[in-house]
Amino acid sequence: MSQYVLRHHAVLHGQDGRQLYVTDRPLYPHQFVVAPLEPDDDTVKPHHFVGIEEPNGIAVPNDPARAAAQVTRRVLPRYEQALQTVLRNAVDQPEPPHRPAPPQVSQVLTLTYYSDGALGAPYGSVPPDARMTLYAHGFQYHPHQAAFLLPAAYGEDGRALRVHAVARQLAAQGIGVNLRHATTSATAPPSTTVRPAVPSPAGTSVAARQR
Repeated sequence: MSQYVLRHHAVLHGQDGRQLYVTDRPLYPHQFVVAPLEPDDDTVKPHHFVGIEEPNGIAVPNDPARAAAQVTRRVLPRYEQALQTVLRNAVDQPEPPHRPAPPQVSQVLTLTYYSDGALGAPYGSVPPDARMTLYAHGFQYHPHQAAFLLPAAYGEDGRALRVHAVARQLAAQGIGVNLRHATTSATAPPSTTVRPAVPSPAGTSVAARQR
């Protein structure tokens, strides 16, 4: 229908909301295309079709008896089965399923991408129950930095796989995992206040006297 200009077409209405679309078959002057339509029902929504093998249309000859026989044998049984499943889904699940909110966690591990390419977390911020998991997936403790760090030698893909494995394992333990990029802010140098020279009673400035 999106590729050709269709000159003759019709919609045949049957029982229980069944509808068949009939049109000339493009480039085949002695054939027609017959295709089932979805039910014209306001209660039927897109999620009711999920997992259903929807029946395709077929080409039929312009002989009415042969065309009716092919539609009856090849289209209507599959159409009826799919239609009844859709209508049943509309009754059983009128609204689409929504993903539940994530459970609340009492412990959170935050892994940080630092500006020098390191990935890890300060030792003190790592929950004790998460430390063995980090060790098991390649994180190393660096005492001089007081942090767990994942070696850059694993490469980006290797580190991503290990972080994914850590997140899955800690999630099973009820520990949340966050990823953050370190933010650096420029620190202004301490300001220096210059006192103006104040003449002393003897005519010698304070600055000069301090020198």
